[in-house]
Amino acid sequence: MSRVFGDRKTVLILLVPVLAVYVLLKIVPVLWSFGLSFFQGNLLRGFTFVGVDNFATFFTDKDALHALWITILFAVIMTAAQVTVGYLLALLYVFVLRKGSAFIRTVVFFPMVLPTVAVSMLFKSLVAVGDNQGPVNDIINLFGGESVEFLATTWGTMLVAILMTLWTSMGFYAVLLYTGLLDIPDEVIESARIDGASGLRLVRHIILPLSAPILLSSVIFSFNATLKVFDSLLALNNGGPGTSTSPLTLYMYRTAFEYAEYGYGSTIAVILTLLCMVFTLTVFRSSSKRTED
Repeated sequence: MSRVFGDRKTVLILLVPVLAVYVLLKIVPVLWSFGLSFFQGNLLRGFTFVGVDNFATFFTDKDALHALWITILFAVIMTAAQVTVGYLLALLYVFVLRKGSAFIRTVVFFPMVLPTVAVSMLFKSLVAVGDNQGPVNDIINLFGGESVEFLATTWGTMLVAILMTLWTSMGFYAVLLYTGLLDIPDEVIESARIDGASGLRLVRHIILPLSAPILLSSVIFSFNATLKVFDSLLALNNGGPGTSTSPLTLYMYRTAFEYAEYGYGSTIAVILTLLCMVFTLTVFRSSSKRTED
């Protein structure tokens, strides 16, 4: 194996096709979108160079800023929920269920493989009102309350979207963090227990610091993934009521493909990409400073 990877020609033969595919599918679209962000128009009426006018328009566009707010709010809440619940499940797998956790891990992970549209239809039926009222409102009626039209309000829709996304994704983050917890040496944990650490003290002072790298990776992965939320909110309520829960990705889609404003749509895509990059670099920089300290 060392002979194979020590040969530069072999390394180039193995890497060049992969790098070519990566550049074609990742780098080229980003550069293309960045270039389009300096133009207005579409294929039918042509393109006009406008410089940075699209970026200036974005920061004065109330709909775009509202979509940005919804995106960041959703990303922050979901990142906190996904990582917290995933970490608690991972602790359950490792320190409570142990070898018997395989079945529970499979059951909790299963929603992750379900189609987003199917999950959205499921949650819509759960909170439905009217002739086909769902079990959520049946339970509310059982305790004397009136039926709630969750999808008729902004916060109701966001609540359903958050619960739906958490239900489908918590199994993934539980498994991701579970693998990180398995890397903690048993000797360290046993030594801490001999010294009197147990329960919350063990988790806070031993397990949490040792699992910080995988927690950091989970936070970055979760935030970047939820910043690009699209299909779940689209399938759940089409960004409604109205456009009150439309994320930036949905606003970008409508701008580019429904209104055929390719330049402004590309501008939104560039801003979303920059937002992901800024967050990731900020987290890495803060974590590296803490490591140095």
